[in-house]
Amino acid sequence: MTEEALNPLDRASRFEWDEGNAPKVASRHRVEPGECEQVFFNEPFLVAADLKHSAREARWRALGVTTGGRLLHIVFTIRADAIRVIHARAMNRKERIEYANAKARLEADPHV
Repeated sequence: MTEEALNPLDRASRFEWDEGNAPKVASRHRVEPGECEQVFFNEPFLVAADLKHSAREARWRALGVTTGGRLLHIVFTIRADAIRVIHARAMNRKERIEYANAKARLEADPHV
């Protein structure tokens, strides 16, 4: 994780789902809110700032895996103490390679 993302994630204690983001995430890419949440609790969990889309509020991109093994790309923001998922989809080929490389590094050295 990037240091920039650690502080806001440390403050987050819940997820924020409403009629705006929950149906959009589920219908556009067939990703259920529960799957999005699982990604935040499984390793490896890769996070980077999304500077291109952070004009109005800070946004982050994350790569992670669900409990069922589904590889997801998540875009989220943090509002007060809540993680709000803005977008979720299956990882593309480039992201799967990046994730596999990070997983291999973690398996080789768990202190990475």
